[in-house]
Amino acid sequence: MANKNVDDYLTEGMYGTRLPKDAERKQFLGTLRERIVIALTIGQVMTDKGVEKLEEAMKENPNTTLLINGQVSYRFLKEEKDLAKKYNITYTTITNEESDTEIGAVLTYDYAIDKKEIFIEDEPEEPSQEKEEQETTFLSKIKRIFLD
Repeated sequence: MANKNVDDYLTEGMYGTRLPKDAERKQFLGTLRERIVIALTIGQVMTDKGVEKLEEAMKENPNTTLLINGQVSYRFLKEEKDLAKKYNITYTTITNEESDTEIGAVLTYDYAIDKKEIFIEDEPEEPSQEKEEQETTFLSKIKRIFLD
């Protein structure tokens, strides 16, 4: 890129200097995947399903920063922000209207750590015992109607 032409200068002036891995930065709220300790989806943030894992990661990684998706309502982010304050971790809300990402929050370093698994697996919900009892009761009532 030693031979810049006028178009390169104009593009750089209008849009800023191009960053490497720009698509990755848009997906992960402005950071690179190689720097992430843990990433929560918007759904996990809104349902607080990843809060325990996030707290564990904050305990183990005190010199990190929490990046929060600004498109998620504040009421869903209260728990994450309280955890960041509890463990003295700085947090920043990232609002980028141009990019569409499923990431709700990211705990990240300023340098690469290359962690393999950054996402939390959603655990399938087990059917509640009450629901099974209701179905059994309902089925037993139907059986009694036909058998009697």
